[in-house]
Amino acid sequence: MSDVAQECAELVASRRVGAYHHLTFVAPGIAKLARPGQFVAVAVGGEEPATLLRRCFSLHKVSPAGAHRGTVDLVVSAVGAGTRWLTALRTHDRTDVVGPLGRPFPLPKEPVATVLVGGGYGSAPLFWLADTLRSRGCRVDMVLGAATEERLFGAVEARRSADSVVVTTDDGSVGHRGWVSDVLPAVITHSRAAVVYACGPMGMLRSVTEVAAEHGAVAQVAVEESMACGVGVCMTCVMPVRGNDGATRMVRSCVEGPVFRGDRVRWDAFADGRCLVPEDAVGAAAMRAH
Repeated sequence: MSDVAQECAELVASRRVGAYHHLTFVAPGIAKLARPGQFVAVAVGGEEPATLLRRCFSLHKVSPAGAHRGTVDLVVSAVGAGTRWLTALRTHDRTDVVGPLGRPFPLPKEPVATVLVGGGYGSAPLFWLADTLRSRGCRVDMVLGAATEERLFGAVEARRSADSVVVTTDDGSVGHRGWVSDVLPAVITHSRAAVVYACGPMGMLRSVTEVAAEHGAVAQVAVEESMACGVGVCMTCVMPVRGNDGATRMVRSCVEGPVFRGDRVRWDAFADGRCLVPEDAVGAAAMRAH
């Protein structure tokens, strides 16, 4: 894959941001190739066999040039052995990183109004996207949501990256009490947005897609399916998506995604944290027969 690099990346900065860790690695090859919405697969655990698989993270920011010759920024939530190992790295430690991977956010050919919606640290890739859209003359409004104030990411940074920012929390600890879908209709109406970009939990992405459709906007969503390899080999991140021909196929989030048109995703197949194969999906009958 000529558009993908593998690098032994050096950690040059690490800081705690609320419930998350913001890590900066020197990875010039990846930084040169990356686009907003793509991700990297990071080796974790050193020699520990229990953390053999890589962990995949959206690219928060990329600096193709500078004092460190190209850096990539990741936002990590330390919830398991692999992510705890990663966030415990010290400055100048190194680990193997592969990227950029996946399909980036599609960008408008002409300046249009856009709304960017993030849930928790799913908002991480939206700031680079916001800067890119504004450089193209697009209006950018942001909606950031989380369960609590601590679980929000980038509320302060958003005010520098967007024309307006609305914050929601489930418990009302900051901003509007409720979900992003509660405030999104008013934001789309006020901005007259043509495109809504979103990244976060699958339930949130479904709601964002529905609200966008009701207001005549196109939703582009970056899904958060679990990825074991990140390069399309293991098939653990497959999900049902309608193609241009209207047929539903099980596609790989890491290769055909992670960005999809929201109205193409078969949200009805997701329930209780699981993704099922719709009965009308291509190949489903053959799978049932075996």
